[in-house]
Amino acid sequence: MKRTQIQLDEATHAALRKIAYDTGASMSSIVRDTLSRALGTARPRPVRKPKLTFVGAGSSRHPTLEPVSENHDEAYVQTIEERLRRR
Repeated sequence: MKRTQIQLDEATHAALRKIAYDTGASMSSIVRDTLSRALGTARPRPVRKPKLTFVGAGSSRHPTLEPVSENHDEAYVQTIEERLRRR
C-alpha cells in the first residue's frame, strides 16, 4: 500500500466525515474504496458487521417498542435495519 496526501474542499470533507461517522469506517478506507470502484480496481471486501449498542439492565427507550425490556429482539432488528439503510 502506498501513502498519498489529498486536499478536499470543505463540502467534500464534511460529506466524507459524515459517511465515516454513520458507517463506523475510517475516512481513509472510504476514500480507498471509492477510488477503487471508480478506477475499476476494487476487490471484494469482507462484510462488516455493524457496531451494536449494549442492551442490558437499566432504562432503555425506543420510540415504538416500549417497554424495550419486553421487546428487545424487535428493537434490535429495527436498529440494525436502520443502520444498514443509512449505508
